[in-house]
Amino acid sequence: MLLEILKYPHPVLAKKSEPVPETTPEIRQLADDMAETMYANQGVGLAAPQVGRSLRLVVIDLSGPDKREERINLVNPVITKAEGEQEDEEGCLSVRDYRANVKRAATVTVCATDLDGKPFCLEADGLLAVCLQHEIDHLDGVLFIDHLSRLKRAMYDKRVKRWAKQHHQQQTDQNDS
Repeated sequence: MLLEILKYPHPVLAKKSEPVPETTPEIRQLADDMAETMYANQGVGLAAPQVGRSLRLVVIDLSGPDKREERINLVNPVITKAEGEQEDEEGCLSVRDYRANVKRAATVTVCATDLDGKPFCLEADGLLAVCLQHEIDHLDGVLFIDHLSRLKRAMYDKRVKRWAKQHHQQQTDQNDS
């Protein structure tokens, strides 16, 4: 089932997520729905807070949205090691119409459990390292725009306020007709 992706500045996106106590059929279904939603929106990663669930659950698939061959499900992921530095352009399904360069660790080790409750760790570099850090940030209530300079962030916030004002005006115009 496709889920609604929350957009910045929705308050759930700024909230630290709760650990998943156990992997239940509902959590497995949520992961499947998140993956379907991620693929439908041309994404490579999606965190539960982005679909309104304040849980520490992430799905990633760098082969998507067409191939869908490398899906990784991470329950309660934790970055246990981060080294080096890289800067890449990032976007986000919850941050509409904006991309920016973000500095992140070049390599990371992430430990989590899978949907069968089995613990695993994975070492990553390149795009996977960026994606893991980006999605785990979501679980801590951090968006990639939180890593930007105050000026760039202020410019984006101004754009969001303008969109909200336009949307409100459109709603008012529709109600008047």
